Amino acid sequence: MGFPRPSLACAPISSDKMDRLIFHIDVNSAFLSWESARRVKKGESDLRLVPSAVGGDRDRRTGVILAKSIPAKKYGVSTGEPVSMALRKCPELVIVKPDFRLYAQCSKKFLAICRKYAPVVEQFSIDECFLDMSGTSRIYPDPVAIAHTIKDEIRDRLGFTVNVGIGPNKLLAKMASDFEKPDKVHTLFFDELEEKFYPLPVRDLFTVGRSTAKLLDRINVHTIGELASLDQKALDIIVGGKFAKHLYLVSHGLDDSPVLAERPEAKGYSNSITLEEDVTTAEEAEQVLLLLSDSVATRLRADSVRAWCVSVVLRSTDFTDRSKQMRLDTPTDNTDEVFDKVKKLFLELWDGEDPIRLFGVAAFDVTKEEGQLSFFDDPKKEKSRDVDEVVDSIRERFGMDTIIRGSICKSPVVPGGRHLRHSTKADGEEKNKKQ
Repeated sequence: MGFPRPSLACAPISSDKMDRLIFHIDVNSAFLSWESARRVKKGESDLRLVPSAVGGDRDRRTGVILAKSIPAKKYGVSTGEPVSMALRKCPELVIVKPDFRLYAQCSKKFLAICRKYAPVVEQFSIDECFLDMSGTSRIYPDPVAIAHTIKDEIRDRLGFTVNVGIGPNKLLAKMASDFEKPDKVHTLFFDELEEKFYPLPVRDLFTVGRSTAKLLDRINVHTIGELASLDQKALDIIVGGKFAKHLYLVSHGLDDSPVLAERPEAKGYSNSITLEEDVTTAEEAEQVLLLLSDSVATRLRADSVRAWCVSVVLRSTDFTDRSKQMRLDTPTDNTDEVFDKVKKLFLELWDGEDPIRLFGVAAFDVTKEEGQLSFFDDPKKEKSRDVDEVVDSIRERFGMDTIIRGSICKSPVVPGGRHLRHSTKADGEEKNKKQ
């Protein structure tokens, strides 16, 4: 007996949406690839060819693994695990610290190539994007061929590889890009679901987290096809609410979400991160938010702009998003000021009960104008601005990983520096962003 085939009866998706053509482009092991490309350009060894990882402090055996090479994966090294555990699996593991400024530069370059080919491009995280190729058949009659062209140009010009997933919507394009890696193009259309989609483990379905997968496993639902065989009433009993409807749709490969073009006039600076393990305490959450605030503020200062508004996004384990923003009295590019506002927004958003899976921090409504200073400014703020200037100077000369904030060093979530349990689907981080 085969798995259920998707049809318009499964969900209210219009026929014009069924003719869409979407690409999802995902950098392979982004942080490690970007660091490797930089080293190769300087004539140094390629980290991708040896057991290596981006993560915490090797000497102190602290921090977690953010990204790993394919040779490291063969030793069982996994993203999100403690450095100490990774070193027990592979004592010769080469570990380098993250450099978020480098990642932002590489992200900008690969997105620029993508925009050459697609009328609409949506950046999904720092290392992935969606291209809406609908209606381009006269220009690109063979979608697979043009996907290879984009992939190869990124590899040949920038020195790192990507996977390209092709499908009729964002969900299936993203699922396709997660098939065999690296440097591959894969398709996932509706007539391929039974072969490529339904046999996959339910935990591989985008937006199905660890807790949901465990819940489904307890009722003997192990594959996407088995999940798709459940009707919506059964899902209401199992998971309830909006998430039941969501599971029903995605298990049939249905997704009506548009590829959203960026608006240059609404330029902002953001960073997000999806965690391998849920955050359950305010102390842990604030360490993550400090790291993101520092990243965003550093980029503001690098572009010589200040922001009038900051915002926070939280995603809980049931995939409910909450966000809140605040307008400032004066624009800022100061890390401590951004973090102070972000922390207040977080405390207003979070009830202290729902575990948090994703954090995002953004600064927007930017201006080139200097914030108004006065003789009565808080001396602490003046000192904080001086600290930012010194930190930026050191990082500019020696790299992002040469100096970190002491409060982050003491963090139980970010041991050994700025290291998080991070998946590639985060814009930074967020993405959000499995490597």
